[in-house]
Amino acid sequence: MKTNWFKNIFRKKDKEKDSYVKIPEDIRLKIIEKSSLQVSRGVFFSTVIIVVSFLPVFMLTGQEGKLFHPLAYTKTFILIVDAILVLTLAPVLISFFMKGKFKDDNKNPINRGLERIYEPLIRWCMKWKKTTLGINILALLISIPMIMNLGREFMPPLDEGSLLFMPVTLPDISNSEAKRLLQVQDKIIKGIPEVDHVLGKAGRANTATDNSPISMIETIILLKPQSEWREGKTKDDLINELNAKLQIPGVTNGWTMPISNRINMLSTGIRTDVGVKVYGQNLDSIAVLSEKIKKELTGIEGIKDMYVEPITGGKYVDIEVKREEIGRYGLSVDDVNAVVESALGGMKLTTTVEGRQRFSVNARYGQDFRNNLESLRRLPMQTMEFGSIPLSAVADIRLTEGPPMINSENAMLRGTVLFNVRDRDLGSTVEEAQAKLNNMVNKMPKGYFVEWSGQYENLIRGEQTLKMIMPLVLIVIFLSMYFAFNSYREAFFNLISIPFALIGGVFMISLWGVNLSVAVAVGFIALFGLAVETGIVMVIYLNDAMIQLIAKNGNSRETITNEELREYVINGAAKRLRPKIMTVCVTLFGLVPILWSHGVGSDMMKPIVLPMVGGVFTSAIHILLVTPIIFYMQKEWELNKLGKIDVLDASH
Repeated sequence: MKTNWFKNIFRKKDKEKDSYVKIPEDIRLKIIEKSSLQVSRGVFFSTVIIVVSFLPVFMLTGQEGKLFHPLAYTKTFILIVDAILVLTLAPVLISFFMKGKFKDDNKNPINRGLERIYEPLIRWCMKWKKTTLGINILALLISIPMIMNLGREFMPPLDEGSLLFMPVTLPDISNSEAKRLLQVQDKIIKGIPEVDHVLGKAGRANTATDNSPISMIETIILLKPQSEWREGKTKDDLINELNAKLQIPGVTNGWTMPISNRINMLSTGIRTDVGVKVYGQNLDSIAVLSEKIKKELTGIEGIKDMYVEPITGGKYVDIEVKREEIGRYGLSVDDVNAVVESALGGMKLTTTVEGRQRFSVNARYGQDFRNNLESLRRLPMQTMEFGSIPLSAVADIRLTEGPPMINSENAMLRGTVLFNVRDRDLGSTVEEAQAKLNNMVNKMPKGYFVEWSGQYENLIRGEQTLKMIMPLVLIVIFLSMYFAFNSYREAFFNLISIPFALIGGVFMISLWGVNLSVAVAVGFIALFGLAVETGIVMVIYLNDAMIQLIAKNGNSRETITNEELREYVINGAAKRLRPKIMTVCVTLFGLVPILWSHGVGSDMMKPIVLPMVGGVFTSAIHILLVTPIIFYMQKEWELNKLGKIDVLDASH
């Protein structure tokens, strides 16, 4: 039995081999040329549309421009080369490698399986056209309130793998107390199992770009790999746990990340996510208004680490010369100032050279002679006639309060209310805060006003740019499709696939819990180009089916029935299913793995990829099921109203 079975197999193969007739070389090349002409126009223009639709990304400015311009350059150059290779290299490679015996599409089991699923489905959709269109429109209408209710932020938070703890103390804290407080905080932080290293700094570094006062502490917390964390712990959990343990009287905690903090400070001058800048002419009035703003904002969901930048509270030793008394002792103001300078500030005696470095040598009184007011009052002053007298005899010495640091911007004094945003999106948090402050802001004294800064400032700028970019992208795509089809009507019907691509993008980012941001907008811009790519391929094969129908029956409503028209549309949609599915799958296979990526940088990539993955999926469903219906309805209208079908040649 086995021998006969093997013999039958080889007989069947020999029979197939004998029946095979080799195609002459010139005919094979003509077939390749004709096939390349049929699809090259659509493939070329779909690539061009993806390139052109991404060009408006170059209009982004600021941080978002610096971040996404490299992506735009890379994608643009790659796809420009790809568009050229589609027309030149691809047909040549096909002629080299596509030789020998070819099988019909139906011999491919995957293709047969896809057609068995798709053909009954497209027939059902063609039968129930209004129901199919209604379901798609309903899904689109559902996605509109979903996208309106999504949170807004400037950029998705980038997990740097570390934390920056920025507590602020009272402005009159001493050096010794700041040092003690820093050690206590570092010890508490190191007690958390997930913390690897802690490095704290109080005051300013040895650089002119760091103007931090002694009351500002910066502690960099390096975390262990997440695999070593306690089960179920997230970064937010660690921040909440550390914040609860570091509740020290007189200290206002602040949590951010090192790189994010530096970018915020350099770009907006605000070291937190959001800052309310209060401008005016008087520091005391600004301080009062800042405290009122803090009181109004207290209790708003999402606002964390709120802190009023100190305008008053700095301690100064005020030495006021008694001009009548110095006259009696035969002294001048300069004599008193010289004693104060040498005793308290230090007097430069000389400069020493150590190798290539130079150091100034200063002299001043010891700590015991200047560490309190009574010691300062007893500082000796030499006179010509009365010998040594105390400094208090010729000067009033007292402690006074003043601004620890004077901030100005645009030639106006400035105070700031600082806060971070956590557990809520940036846009809705600030909008609620603005609504709560409107009454107070309208009643501010003349010459005083507020300005919102920080990440919200970047968010508003990015949204204004995107409002200009999005319509431009749609116009550019429409014009590109017009040049591809030489028909406004075909371009418009292909453009319809873009709103339906939004359905999947909105559902995907809602499912993932991602807020709308510039990164998400860039993902949608990339999606627009991808959405029309499959549509162009579908329209090419549908028009090819119409050409076959006209070649068989002629182009007249007397020779073409609605039933024949529907069958040829179904045939055009179903018989070239594999290249359409491949167009979608190549995109999905390249993007889906990013959704499971981890580590630094994945936080930025996921918001770009999410709308693309969801949008390509729903746009593919729309193109495979709805585009043939719209195409059929369009051709049916042309046949009934115009008496013939307007067919676009699929080739060049």
